[in-house]
Amino acid sequence: MSVWLPTAPCRPDTCLGERTPEVSQPRRALRLTACLVAVLVGVLLSLPVRLLPYGTRDRLIRLWARVLLRTLGVTVNLGTTGTTGTTGTARAGGASDGGAAVGAGAVGAGAVGADGALVVANHVSWLDIPLLAAGRPGRSLAKTEVRKWPVLGPLVAWGGTVFLDRDRLRTLPDTVAAVTEVLRSGHPVIVFPEGSTWCGRESGRFRPALFQAAVEAGAFVQPVTIRYRLADGRPTSAPAFIGDDGLLTSLARVVAVRGLVADVTFLPPIPPPGPQPTRAGARRELARAAQAAVEGIR
Repeated sequence: MSVWLPTAPCRPDTCLGERTPEVSQPRRALRLTACLVAVLVGVLLSLPVRLLPYGTRDRLIRLWARVLLRTLGVTVNLGTTGTTGTTGTARAGGASDGGAAVGAGAVGAGAVGADGALVVANHVSWLDIPLLAAGRPGRSLAKTEVRKWPVLGPLVAWGGTVFLDRDRLRTLPDTVAAVTEVLRSGHPVIVFPEGSTWCGRESGRFRPALFQAAVEAGAFVQPVTIRYRLADGRPTSAPAFIGDDGLLTSLARVVAVRGLVADVTFLPPIPPPGPQPTRAGARRELARAAQAAVEGIR
């Protein structure tokens, strides 16, 4: 393992011991079955969907992400914070199983349009990816290990994910170049700049390396805050995917929770920085500004 690899101190034995309201075993089985069906449908349709026009493809991806979250029993609140500090929320309702169904339009004034933007968010769970896709689909940046995940691995690969080998520092410039080209083509890229998942109680430093792509492409940065809570408002770390936690173990924990809510807030976009003495200074400025925005709303 590379010494530069970002790590978090969060571990399942210290962060995932809380008691949460739970649904019955039959309900869990129903959620798991529905989730598997949704994932398989996504796998089957991923290749033909990629051939569709950009707008149509985005609408279908948003729809699929909402359906997937509904099967898992996650209620999603997509919100925005405008430049004046006002907020708007589209509640994910209409599901008898505590699921998610959000409005079909753009998520609001806090988000940039469909043009290329570097979408950056705090990272808690594998759920973060469909949550962002439900509001603003885009090409994702993921660690190479994700490609090997059963079922989900091929799905994210066919979806155009850019993979990062975190154990090989020399591949980072090529990854940044790939993200830059996607941004220049007018498509958003989703990045979790903490470099690792955290339990939600704490957060990591936004690493500046991938912000270089926004500098090179002259792209806006779209900060997003993700927060998980229970229906009564209490924060929860149940969805956290941390340490040596297994994907199936995490999935079983998510489908067991009653009243799991995800609040996703799209914050005002950050324009490309002005002239800087160095490119390193520009990307660090963007990273600091994005982290301040995300932490300011949590």
